Amino acid sequence: QVQLVESGGGLVQPGGSLRLSCVASGINFKLATMGWYRQAPGKQRVLVAFISTDGSSNYADSVKGRFTISRDNAKNTAYLQMDSLKPDDTAVYYCKAHPPGVRDYWGQGTQVTVSS
Repeated sequence: QVQLVESGGGLVQPGGSLRLSCVASGINFKLATMGWYRQAPGKQRVLVAFISTDGSSNYADSVKGRFTISRDNAKNTAYLQMDSLKPDDTAVYYCKAHPPGVRDYWGQGTQVTVSS
């Protein structure tokens, strides 16, 4: 059974930081591309960042220079370090695993609220 469990969300003031974690089980983690998405109220889910199996990464323009995606294959965990947070970053953040040759898997999401 595949599980992706996100954690690390919460309430933070503008300019603050949070680190999200996504622990995967039931997949060959080191062969999976891992992504973080977010969905704000009333809006579609959008890609925030992804990291490939070789460690290369890509970011949405809105978070470049502020967010950093990383992975620890020994811990089956992907991370999203979020700095200089803005109110527009408020959303539910979802982790996605894209293993080769099989379907994608999603986590349950973690709420991030940026507000003073």
